[in-house]
Amino acid sequence: MKLTIIGHWGGYPKAGEASTGYLLEHDGFTLLLDCGSGVLSHLQRSIDPTELDAVLISHYHPDHVADIGVLQHALLIQSFLGKSNGTLPVYAHNEDAQGYNSLTYRNLMKAHAYNEQSSLAIGPFTVTFVKTKHPVPCYGMRIEAAGKSIFYTADSAFRDSFISFGKDADLLLCECNFYGNMDASGAGHMTSLDAGKLAEEAGVKKLILTHLPHFGDLEQLVSEAKTIYKGDVHLAKQDMEIII
Repeated sequence: MKLTIIGHWGGYPKAGEASTGYLLEHDGFTLLLDCGSGVLSHLQRSIDPTELDAVLISHYHPDHVADIGVLQHALLIQSFLGKSNGTLPVYAHNEDAQGYNSLTYRNLMKAHAYNEQSSLAIGPFTVTFVKTKHPVPCYGMRIEAAGKSIFYTADSAFRDSFISFGKDADLLLCECNFYGNMDASGAGHMTSLDAGKLAEEAGVKKLILTHLPHFGDLEQLVSEAKTIYKGDVHLAKQDMEIII
């Protein structure tokens, strides 16, 4: 599996970058995880939007779905120009009817619902879900292919259920919107220490900190996580490529 960081900021994108979006590729299949502000612009540095095979959405906050409408317009314009890959499936929960219904667009995009009991086969990927602790319904996901696995927490405060769900994952893509000395739980987010605890107790092989804050010294997040987790820790960065 190849993971490309398209966007990694929490809330809104830093100038010239993007909020949440990740491109996962395996065996020629392309899966976009979340589609926040600026994602479509930066996605085109890797692939054309018509080359997407599927989209997977964790929840409907704007920093995760702001560019869904933009993606729909891209597919529409390209269809007028004779370039189309058929109807793009978008997998999302339907606990927000307005958000879920907005994903279906003409014959170009079709929403498909998942829940915490779902196990989806999306191309070469098997995807399972865990409910997160966030102000709106949100799901983390474990994505597996060819014996490798990624646990993407999406947005959440720390939950004990994450430890078993992410057990022995090859990569933990963990939100880290707060520093270690802050209280993130009320906002439905994690600190660097939460991320380190999750990575250590789940026994993951690598930790990538993402959904980053817009203040402070971001390298401090890494050093704080490393006080608990003894494995490999990195900050997510735009265009970072990780082979799993």
